[in-house]
Amino acid sequence: MANSSIMYRVIRTIGKPLMHIVFHPTIVNREKIPVEGAILLCGNHKHALDPILVDISTKRIVRTLAKKDLFDGPFGFVFRGVRCIPVDLHKNKNPKAYDEALSSLRNGDVVNISPEAKRNFTNEVLLPFKYGAVSLASKTNTKIVPYSITGDYKFIGGHLKIVYGDPIDVSEDLTKYNENLYKAIGDLLLNNFDEATKAQKHYTSFAEWEMKKEKMESKGNR
Repeated sequence: MANSSIMYRVIRTIGKPLMHIVFHPTIVNREKIPVEGAILLCGNHKHALDPILVDISTKRIVRTLAKKDLFDGPFGFVFRGVRCIPVDLHKNKNPKAYDEALSSLRNGDVVNISPEAKRNFTNEVLLPFKYGAVSLASKTNTKIVPYSITGDYKFIGGHLKIVYGDPIDVSEDLTKYNENLYKAIGDLLLNNFDEATKAQKHYTSFAEWEMKKEKMESKGNR
């Protein structure tokens, strides 16, 4: 635990100035992340560097759920060293990852999850949300701080920006609170897209995604 904390802080110490030099990100409302106690951070996922942008928004150690493939690559020791939580995207359920995130929240840690569960390469504002984040929040009585990442990871003219929103309470009605989270992140995105990006994007509501999922499931059961 101590060694991983040291590695995390060393990597962030190096990564933070590099991120600012290379991408010039704007970080808005970082004070929404509490200085102590368990908290879930949830936002859209557009780039592999998103977790680093979240990491440099706070002085706290952030445990990010990351795809398992990254742990198997040449830099796997880094992901293990900074205590990322591996998730197998080829499986519908990841009980080991869920339990580790649950334990972290019960220990008062910061956990970062993308409810989309994968990078969004489409023209949709958001992909359909998984229920892991709101389930974890409900079981641990943890609030969720939503965030949006807009702009691009470019050296010049990227206008990269991360904006944090007000904390969201979660109760046992997971569908209702997942919809609240979806809307909160969607609103942050729509309020921070530039006009050209907004014109290219399509917003599918949470209810519409749920209806599509139900139709797919009903077809599969025939």
